Amino acid sequence: MKVIFNTDVKGQGKKGELKEVSIGYARNYLIPRGLAAEATTDNINALKLKEKAKAAQAAREKAEAEENAKKLEGVQVVVRAKAGGAGKLFGAVTSQEICDALKEQFGIEIEKNKIVQTDPIKTFGSYQVKAKLGYEVSGTVNVLVIEDKYF
Repeated sequence: MKVIFNTDVKGQGKKGELKEVSIGYARNYLIPRGLAAEATTDNINALKLKEKAKAAQAAREKAEAEENAKKLEGVQVVVRAKAGGAGKLFGAVTSQEICDALKEQFGIEIEKNKIVQTDPIKTFGSYQVKAKLGYEVSGTVNVLVIEDKYF
């Protein structure tokens, strides 16, 4: 009997997968527990529609990521930080601070977990920080850390 899995079933199949299983296993275990549905033409067509919608969503997200990467090219984000002697910051500039500055100054929204800092920013100056925007698209954020005397 062919079934479409509604959830991942260990050793049998993954969610959305169409697979042949024994009739007894399907009727007595998978279908009553809601783990799978019988592979009727209606269910198969619904599965294909879901896959098309998923692909369209992925295409939109990739286009958005590429657009954000283009926006980041000519942008220099200014982050204000308080520091002590010798230009050392109190703490470090975090990914969240960079995200907030991007949103405030340029209207570009990027999640903080997408910004990758190889080394923490602990002094004033200009830095380049990589942003992994998803779908193998990445961009570079130019960050300028300046002293904020009125912190």
